[in-house]
Amino acid sequence: MNSLRFIFVLASSFLFVLSACAGEKVSQDFTKQRDLMVATQIEARGIKNRKVLEAMRKVERHRFVPEEYMSAAYEDHPLPIGEGQTISQPYIVALMTEVLDSDGTRKVLEIGTGSGYQAAVLAELFQSVYTIEIIDVLGKRAEKTLSDLGYKNIKVKTGDGYKGWEEYGPYDAIIVTCAPSHIPGPLKDQLAEGGRMVIPVGEKYHQELILLTKEKGIIKQKEIIPVVFVPMFGENGKKY
Repeated sequence: MNSLRFIFVLASSFLFVLSACAGEKVSQDFTKQRDLMVATQIEARGIKNRKVLEAMRKVERHRFVPEEYMSAAYEDHPLPIGEGQTISQPYIVALMTEVLDSDGTRKVLEIGTGSGYQAAVLAELFQSVYTIEIIDVLGKRAEKTLSDLGYKNIKVKTGDGYKGWEEYGPYDAIIVTCAPSHIPGPLKDQLAEGGRMVIPVGEKYHQELILLTKEKGIIKQKEIIPVVFVPMFGENGKKY
């Protein structure tokens, strides 16, 4: 091997090692950020379910945001994901997940796939996750992200979330991540006996997160906290 070729190979090897080290450092930084997020934003605010906390530590939120927002992925606020939509604040994701009270063996329906982050968190806790997104480009992007990350227990559909996904119902849990002005009747019908639904309801800046439970066919509801979610839209831009 001549000296120039030797220098080139050595330099290439050095750059590869630097690149690998940099990649490992970034990965470690994101892990630390997730741990800090859970400790200061979620656990400190009263989320106690250990499985929920572990899922929030495990799911890589930075994978679900546009590249320009990756550095802010673990901060305490929503982030834009395109098409006028957002990824929810980490605490709200954890709170809504805890409220569903998963036992790890059940079936959940999500309305409003968005980036796919909430679906990924649910997939760590539920046996099967069915998620619907009205905006086709977001649904396809989320489906690819979830597939790339190895989630095999999530089905993604583009469609009108107000109507639910009757084919796979009834569901032991339903989570809605966009706000209608009222609770959709089809979602009540698709909630299994003993099931729980968490949904934000109201107009733009006057929404309440509500827990619904079904007992002997009767729906009971309880207000949790005030929230702000994007509105629920259906086909042809219809606002519910």
